[in-house]
Amino acid sequence: MTKTFMPSFKTRADLEDHQLRGLQWTVAHAYNGSPFYRSRLEQAGVRPQDVRSVADLSRLPFTSADDLREDYPFPLLAVPESRVVRIHASSGTTGKKKVLTYTQTDVDHWAHFFARCYEMAGLGPEDRVQIAVGYGLWTAGVGFQLGCERFGAMALPLGPGNLEMQCQFLEDLQPTVMCCTASMGLLIAEEVNRRGLRDKIRLRKMIFGSERSSDAMRRRIKDLLGLEDMFDIPGMTELYGPGTGLDCPKHEGIHYWADYFILEVLDPNTLQPVAPGEVGEMVVTTLCKEAAPLIRYRTRDLTRLIPQPCSCGNLLPMHARILGRSDDMIVFRGVNIYPSQIDQVLSRITEASCEFQVLLERREDGKDYMIVRLECCPELEPERRPELARKVESRIRSSLLVRPEVQIVNYNTLPRSERKSKRIFDQRPL
Repeated sequence: MTKTFMPSFKTRADLEDHQLRGLQWTVAHAYNGSPFYRSRLEQAGVRPQDVRSVADLSRLPFTSADDLREDYPFPLLAVPESRVVRIHASSGTTGKKKVLTYTQTDVDHWAHFFARCYEMAGLGPEDRVQIAVGYGLWTAGVGFQLGCERFGAMALPLGPGNLEMQCQFLEDLQPTVMCCTASMGLLIAEEVNRRGLRDKIRLRKMIFGSERSSDAMRRRIKDLLGLEDMFDIPGMTELYGPGTGLDCPKHEGIHYWADYFILEVLDPNTLQPVAPGEVGEMVVTTLCKEAAPLIRYRTRDLTRLIPQPCSCGNLLPMHARILGRSDDMIVFRGVNIYPSQIDQVLSRITEASCEFQVLLERREDGKDYMIVRLECCPELEPERRPELARKVESRIRSSLLVRPEVQIVNYNTLPRSERKSKRIFDQRPL
């Protein structure tokens, strides 16, 4: 029998029973092992024995990134330091890092469900996986490699950047899968075509992590490389790292590993559940994490739960692709805008490339102005650019209720990135 990394649950009831046992264990473990959690739970008037159903989750207190920073360097620690075998930290660039601790059991669980991601993406032991994400203090590279090795495929750990070596490995070692940010994927796709390597490589799938990718960017990458499929893989340092879910080949949503954590989608203002299928903030509670368990951790990521089952038949529930962050909202002339909304508008314009920048500035008249710089497709005739600019302006105005200044620039004019691309530049004085 072929080895599987999928859970053995037969029904949703079986999964819910597992979640209840995991929730009870987590609350007891955190209460008994972490002074931070004991204090927070007592303030909320909750003891471990009070958790009798998954519905009791609503009685538990929230935790946030501020709690992790304030309890630096080893926040939420619920085991003796002697049991900690590894630390990872967030890639934030300001203030104290969010440092998370891992026991050997935590590492083993992470490797197991990351291997599940590769299984869901349809990989086999004959696949070769070129890992072009960051190594070091961050969770990315190590997570992709651990999962690959646990799954049984061949890992090629290159890390990000170094286009010369990336292309050399694609040609010489013939990887079939590449793991990277979508921005890095675009950079690779354009470079492969520039060098005339498309017919000399065997790349058939890409797995994107770390940043939200627009539909336009995904289409561009797929067309340039002739890929069979592409997958989104969510994750964050606080919740082990990347690999906490994957969209299956049906691409109806992200299957998340509900046997390892409970996912709530709440209104970020009221902290109450949103209606089924509506967008809200993702809040997670771990079910078996030892070193640094999470209880109702506010991720700030925006998504929605997908209530209907996937046509692939997998029992595991789904959430939509991450739309952005609740704290990334732009206020422009009194209108609340999320960067993902601009992405969505531009992705539906076929004459446009997938690369854009949004500049917000305040001029001498005291008014705020929005400038959208957008690459056109390489096939677009120069005389059609004014028409494209008017089309973009009209679409943004009708969808977002703001009027931007649109600048159409040549294809491959805007900077490419080997990591996450920065697209919003708010130059307004505070």
